[in-house]
Amino acid sequence: MAGYFSNHSQPQPRFTSQQTNNHAQSPTSASQQQTSPVHATPDSARPRLPTSRHFSTSLAHRDPEPTQTKSTGSTAVSGTVHPLRNTWVFWFRQQRAPGNKITNYEEGIKKIASFSSVESFWSLHTHLSPPCSLTPTTDYLLFHAGVRRPVWEDPLNRAGGKWIIRLRKGVSDRVWEDLVCGVVGDLFDECGRGRPRAEGELNGEGEDDGEEWPEICGCTISVRQSEDIVSVWNRVEADPKVREKIRDTIRAVLNLPASTIMEYKSNNDSMQDKSSFRNSAIERTPLAS
Repeated sequence: MAGYFSNHSQPQPRFTSQQTNNHAQSPTSASQQQTSPVHATPDSARPRLPTSRHFSTSLAHRDPEPTQTKSTGSTAVSGTVHPLRNTWVFWFRQQRAPGNKITNYEEGIKKIASFSSVESFWSLHTHLSPPCSLTPTTDYLLFHAGVRRPVWEDPLNRAGGKWIIRLRKGVSDRVWEDLVCGVVGDLFDECGRGRPRAEGELNGEGEDDGEEWPEICGCTISVRQSEDIVSVWNRVEADPKVREKIRDTIRAVLNLPASTIMEYKSNNDSMQDKSSFRNSAIERTPLAS
């Protein structure tokens, strides 16, 4: 069986199988034109997960069955809602349209939707086209609501950086889903806890008003021609202990072997060379057995 990683050739075990949701539906393939990847009426059923082990962390400290009433327009819907610690936003970026290359990065970024509960997350996620169906070069970006735009220059991003993993084609769907669930499900919550605020560190509005945002700003997947690249963005790149803790949490969430090559690049370096993934520092130290 081929390895998962574009820079790691050893065979790797597949992820643990989980329960299939019979009510989920499959999104259709992404359009060749630059359009939203959300499909409201999928044509065929595609098994997706209604719940995830990744949410156990954030829900463990809440009432087991919090009941709320949500109002949608003029219709009130009563049901069990499990709120997330933060509101998250899905973004979509397609670099190329037929006969045209977008030269301005921000020009191609489109907001899909935001969510703040487990239920609204799955409602959105099950209607997004999976990464394997997207046209190269296309990105999904997931950032918490404190990040105004998912770019290096955003006040919450510019002092930070990102861990990078390069994947072989054909395995990104499961890796991306596990990573997203880990991020919104607070599995990275301990990574920045107790870290003193760095000098010049700002909130999402560019001012220091004491607002506390998570250390993890978000995560992305970039679908390329010969590989797919996932990354996890954090707020402050200058703290090596925090970076290492994030690296180890990524390994645990994605069930990565210790020999998996991971790279780290600061957003300041990205702003200097105008690239997210080139010239990144390769992490070659495996986990202790």
